[in-house]
Amino acid sequence: MFSVFEADLYDRNQVMNLTRVPKEECGVRHFLDSLLLSPLIGDGQRVVDIGTGPGFPAWPLACARPDLSVTAIDSSGKMLGFLARHPLPNLEIVNDRAESWGRREKFDVATGRAVAPLGIQLELSAPVVRLGGLVIPMRTPNDVFELESLKGLGLELVSIERQVLPGTDIERVFPIYKKIAATPRKYPRDWATIRKKPLN
Repeated sequence: MFSVFEADLYDRNQVMNLTRVPKEECGVRHFLDSLLLSPLIGDGQRVVDIGTGPGFPAWPLACARPDLSVTAIDSSGKMLGFLARHPLPNLEIVNDRAESWGRREKFDVATGRAVAPLGIQLELSAPVVRLGGLVIPMRTPNDVFELESLKGLGLELVSIERQVLPGTDIERVFPIYKKIAATPRKYPRDWATIRKKPLN
């Protein structure tokens, strides 16, 4: 299934501009990178991937972990049109903007692969996670994880996991935030406000 997905990704990429990762690096930089999340996610959990693009990390996680219920959300119909070519029984595809989606406190884990600056990613992620759930962004060593705004979102930084992508010197950083209080209804704000006044 991974081979079929990869072949189709690069066939469609010739006309759709789905990825800038060279095909020879797909296995590591798309598939393995996505699966670095797997040990951080408990059995049978509901996971949402915000800003999934053509399906990373949502599709590899759903394919490798049939116990999970994975929702992939993105505002790009083009990206999701590709992803819909590779359906999985435990993968839901949502064409919407995270800040206007309206689903709140439904998921055990929210993630996303550097979908936006960290403060924006946390503002989009916190409202959809249940109390006691986790927000686990896929970030780089350049990020600073102690944000004073976290308490306002109902999040608490509980740990930071670091892993080197196999066969490379690329370090993937996973700050793990626990939802300790309900996120105020004012979050997420509309996109124009988020962009103009990001949390930091």
